[in-house]
Amino acid sequence: MHLTATFRRKRADVAQLVEQLIRNQQVTGSNPVVGSSSMPTAIIVPTLQEVDNIMPLVEQIEQTKVPFGEIIFVDDGSTDGTREKIRALTTAHRVRLIERDGAERGLAGAIITAANASSADVFVAMDADLSHPPEKIPALLHPILMNEADLVIGSRYILGGATPGWPVWRRFLSRVASALAYPLTGVHDSMGGFFAIRRECLLRFANQAAGFKIVFETIARGRALRVREVPIVFRDRARGMSKMSFAQAMRFALAWLRAIGRRITEGKASAPPLPAQRLFRD
Repeated sequence: MHLTATFRRKRADVAQLVEQLIRNQQVTGSNPVVGSSSMPTAIIVPTLQEVDNIMPLVEQIEQTKVPFGEIIFVDDGSTDGTREKIRALTTAHRVRLIERDGAERGLAGAIITAANASSADVFVAMDADLSHPPEKIPALLHPILMNEADLVIGSRYILGGATPGWPVWRRFLSRVASALAYPLTGVHDSMGGFFAIRRECLLRFANQAAGFKIVFETIARGRALRVREVPIVFRDRARGMSKMSFAQAMRFALAWLRAIGRRITEGKASAPPLPAQRLFRD
């Protein structure tokens, strides 16, 4: 009980500090940024058939008290009412919908599309199915706002992280793939889709990423990036139908192995490090 109370106080302290840091940045210059076209932080959520999760996700993000500029939903052809649900929220919430109906779909493409459509300096990417805990958003943002990191990953495989309820085969495949990527990335969970990143890092190093490999590709291409991991508990969805089956997981793992192989054969050449820059515009 004492440990739980201590953890909750610590999480609240981080959230309060992140809120203070962002608000301090928002009021620099002649006019506050709030309500203007310059939005320091945006949250990107790719969607596909997630109608039941949209409202709970927005509510939980708003409960974190992080003063983000907007939540950008990028939908890849949902037919279950997801788009209509998002549109209904735009009048009362800081929500925007980007619709993609072409052949080029997938997680990485959705995130890059949203980043190019936004003026935010920092992005948080997360899944729509509530498997990524919104209450961890302040912990992801904190190292970036303190200029201690360029990319912060929500990790299932460091102390404090967990994947409760996963079947053995899914846990095994995920662990093996992450372990194989470790020599190239130096992080324990480069397969995750829950992360915060500086705008210039995302658009410079991930603009050619495909499918689910956006974190891995970003780190592999930008070897000078300062990367941190924070523990998260990854929970299976409570609403909607899971898109992960054993066959899909095997295809995922094979594609992952091919991506790692390409990176090894391409060698360790990397782009020059990014110059030190302010995180926010005045």
